[in-house]
Amino acid sequence: MEFFMSQQGYAQKLVERFGLKLSKKRSTPIDKDKKLRRKEGSLLPDPKTYRALVGSLLYLTITRPDIAFAVGIVSRYLQEPRKPHLEAAKDILNYVNSTLDFGLLYKTGAGFVMNGYTDADFGGDMDDRRSTSGYVFLCDSTSVSWCNKKQDSVSLSTTEAEYKAASLAAQECVWLRRLIKDVYQPCGKSTTLFCDNQSAIKLASNPIFHARTKHIEIEHHFIREKVLDGTVKNEHVSSKENVADIFTKALSRGPFEALRVKLGLVSKTSL
Repeated sequence: MEFFMSQQGYAQKLVERFGLKLSKKRSTPIDKDKKLRRKEGSLLPDPKTYRALVGSLLYLTITRPDIAFAVGIVSRYLQEPRKPHLEAAKDILNYVNSTLDFGLLYKTGAGFVMNGYTDADFGGDMDDRRSTSGYVFLCDSTSVSWCNKKQDSVSLSTTEAEYKAASLAAQECVWLRRLIKDVYQPCGKSTTLFCDNQSAIKLASNPIFHARTKHIEIEHHFIREKVLDGTVKNEHVSSKENVADIFTKALSRGPFEALRVKLGLVSKTSL
């Protein structure tokens, strides 16, 4: 048995509301080299339209994890939106208009496997140089939970940024395992969490004090506890195969579409 989850009707109304029905088609929600800054460009005379558009796009991410990163970026500028920010938000909507019938396809079978992927960029925010964490959990190859979030403090290395992201994912993992146990069945002794940074994996598996990481806040060491008690099993994955990569950086068309498929997103017309 399988079922398809989408917000096609909502997306269509959103496109019509903001007058982009005949806009140019896009293959990605944000350009690979797009860099937005807080003070760049002229202020919008009326920020209400921008805020309404971004808020509407945030709601659409409930079934569209492929736009989560781009929407997360434009949502950082709600206080004083400027022209480049509005253009970026419209690019996202143009992409949505190009993929209106996309949604998540869930299939039920005899087996049940949940895996997670975690990733982080390094200093990607051009204003405060904080990194962005991203994770996604898939059940039988379809996304069930995902997140992209700017980190609360500056990371001093890629290892630190990835370690913080892994800890955030571990927290979600614990909650998901408890939820699945309550409504379905226990999902095994441990859940595999894939990461593309070997140093972060070693740091999460080794409780020995590290001079280079002594400044990291205690909350981020949650991942160590979950690795030690067997709830989480860290494994390495190549950057190319890391599904969470789509939540931490803008990608070109080829890599973006490859990861979109891995999220379980498909066109309704292809079914």
